[in-house]
Amino acid sequence: MAAYLDTLAPWPEQDFAEFGPVEVRKLGRIQQLTASFLGRNWVAIPHVTHHDEVDVTALETARKAWNAANPDVKATLLVPVVKAVAAALRAYPVFNTSLMADGKSLVWKDYIHIGVAIDTPNGLLVGVVRDCDTKTPAAITEEIGGLSARARAKGLSMAEMTGGSMTISSLGHIGGTAFTPIVNAPEVAILGMTRLQTRPMPGADGAIEWRQMLPLSLSYDHRVINGADAARFVRRVGEELAYYRFE
Repeated sequence: MAAYLDTLAPWPEQDFAEFGPVEVRKLGRIQQLTASFLGRNWVAIPHVTHHDEVDVTALETARKAWNAANPDVKATLLVPVVKAVAAALRAYPVFNTSLMADGKSLVWKDYIHIGVAIDTPNGLLVGVVRDCDTKTPAAITEEIGGLSARARAKGLSMAEMTGGSMTISSLGHIGGTAFTPIVNAPEVAILGMTRLQTRPMPGADGAIEWRQMLPLSLSYDHRVINGADAARFVRRVGEELAYYRFE
């Protein structure tokens, strides 16, 4: 890797003040750390991103009904996706592995800890929710809330950001239709979510039905995972969401 980087052209240096007024500001500590990790991961991991949409019409109907009946405990789509990913990791355990530094061995994990990307004023942090396959949705909701609050107030400890099986990055509350999330090494995959899309679908007797579709973007390390398994994984996430129940 170092030998390859040595062959690249040097980073361009430019006096931007030649073109007009400028101001130089230092990146924050979290941004600098995040940049170094993401730069390493993008260069070192052969990324492929699989884009698909899963039908969450029934899930959205149930979620809106829950929120109407429980105005003090609002449910988002993130927790059902966490539970669905946990189930998919059990069904396709190759996504719950890590490639050793020598590139010759895989570590297969029997735990399911899911990282959740948290947008903070100082940069992006990933808090890890442990044992998502056995915890209740209510417990996961509370834990994500606690991680998010601490991340935005004072940051997270390394213990709270390490040990993940896979990471979820959600932009659904902002927008977008697809993106290419960067794998959070030493994990081998990351799932991105964007805003729900309303799509026309053929219904009974040729009628058009409007369905709520959730766009998912699964980036994966192609040294470990192939495209067919990526497609199956996203399909399994969709199947799990179709049977999710708010309670």
